This record gives sequence, C-alpha cells and structure tokens, in this order.
Amino acid sequence: MERVECVVIGAGVIGLAVAAELAMRGREVIVIERHDVIGSETSSRNSEVIHAGIYYPQDSLKALMCVQGKELLYRFCEAHGVGYRRCGKVIVAVQEEQLATVRQYAVNAERNGVHDLRWLEADEVNELEPEVMSVGGVLSPSTGIIDSHGYMLALQGLLESHGGLIALNTSVETISAGADGVDLSTDAMTLRAGFLVNAAGLQAPELAATMIDAPRPYYAKGHYYAYSGKQPFTRLVYPVAEEGGLGVHVTLDLGRQVKFGPD
Repeated sequence: MERVECVVIGAGVIGLAVAAELAMRGREVIVIERHDVIGSETSSRNSEVIHAGIYYPQDSLKALMCVQGKELLYRFCEAHGVGYRRCGKVIVAVQEEQLATVRQYAVNAERNGVHDLRWLEADEVNELEPEVMSVGGVLSPSTGIIDSHGYMLALQGLLESHGGLIALNTSVETISAGADGVDLSTDAMTLRAGFLVNAAGLQAPELAATMIDAPRPYYAKGHYYAYSGKQPFTRLVYPVAEEGGLGVHVTLDLGRQVKFGPD
C-alpha cells in the first residue's frame, strides 16, 4: 500500500483549489480524477459568473465567502493571467409587484457588505440594455464572468509547480478509516492518506457513504440555451428569483456568446 500525506478526490475547481493551496503550504498532495482531463463535469458546465453576494442571508457562510471570494478571485485572475471581465449584472422587475423584491435585494446586499448596487428606473434599464423590458431594477457593477477552464489550468500549474500530482483516469471505489489515516481503494492502486478531501462533485455523497452515514443527496438539473443571433446584451440580466433557483437569466461568456438558463 502506497502512503501519501494528502489525497484530494476530484480535479474540478474545488479539488484543484484545495490541492494547490495544500501544495503551496508544503504538503505532499495527489489529486485523483476519474476522467482523462481536469474539470470535465460540473466545473465546465456552469454560467462562469463571479457573483457579488446579493441574495444570501446576512452573516451566512455563503454571503461571507461570496463577498470575500469575489475580490480574491479577481485578484487571482490579475496575478495569474486568467481571463475575466467585470461586465456587471442587471436584476430586473418585469411586474410592479416585483419591485419590492428587487429593492429588498439591494437592502440585503448592503447588509452583506456589497455597497455598490445602484437603483435603476425603467428608462435607465432601457438605456443600459435596450432589449430588456422592465419596470425597474438594480445594477450590480462588481458582478463578472471568468474563463473557468483558464482558472483551472492556473490552479493545476500552481499545484504541479509545488510538487503536487494529478492521477487521471483513476476512479476511487471505496474509502475506509484506518488506524493512522484513510485507506482508498481505486481501480489502479490502494493508498493510505493522512488527510483526505472529498471534492468528487455529484459523486461526493455516494463516495462518502462508503465510509460514513452520509446524508441523501437531492439533485436538480438545469439546461442552458445558446443564442445564435447578434449579441444584444452587454451585461448579465437576471429576473426576480423564483422558488428553487434564480430564474432563467441571460449570461455572457468572454467570447461574447449569449446563453439563456439554467431553467
């Protein structure tokens, strides 16, 4: 049985970020990834939005991590040449009864430490985004978009330049607690790790259940729809949130592709 100080399961954004930080702190790290490339699941199937921290409850970990993480992420992009753009986001009310909800977003954002939101009357929304019909909204100028693959490549570079390794095409089958670490059985080898980070994405609960009484996962699937015409927007456009999600919104990528979703 091979011994290693730290094992991270999953080479998505979370796994790579954790592994890179461990390696930079002098830890011995191996990342185990079942696919033949990094970030091929959830990390490459999202809106690539850098969120401002508007919606989350005051003092919640989501609010704290989002507001602090946004600025750290912008700084990381600058330092490591990762593509990004502070394009901004407009949250709009399309009915009069939604105006109070959008105004409450601004109040909640202020409580979370997001102090740059600006109220927009209907004509101001139309001036910024002529193709958007609304009765008012708020502008979040610190919301942005990121090249998620470029970000993961930067994290991989940091990991490997500090001695960390990624084992691709390797699936973890079971995890069990040992006397002096955690034993991992894979389709290629057996490892004993002093520290284990389970960042296996959608498979994380299933994998954890091989060692502990893990909670039952609940999944939701969203679709994105590409827009093939001339790009009509310059910012992200969000509706009022609905139960179970933020509603179908307009997102842009760095190549100026417009997408609608997730549904």
